[in-house]
Amino acid sequence: MRTTININDVLLERLRERSRRSRRPLTAVLDETLRRGLAADPAPASPVHIPTFRVGIKPAFRGISMNQLYDQLESEETLKIAEK
Repeated sequence: MRTTININDVLLERLRERSRRSRRPLTAVLDETLRRGLAADPAPASPVHIPTFRVGIKPAFRGISMNQLYDQLESEETLKIAEK
């Protein structure tokens, strides 16, 4: 069956290289690659459970991201250095 598909340039070059090495037509290499990829139907990943722990953040800092908290701590350190 003839069809048109868009392939990433890097992937197309890898397929062409594999075609040159194996001395087979590009269509044969592409067909084999697609067959292998589809045959390797991966099993669905099981959910990952990560334990969480309380870190004892003061109520004033709850609800802000860790980046915001780090920025706040860094700015306080900068002020301490500037005051010296």
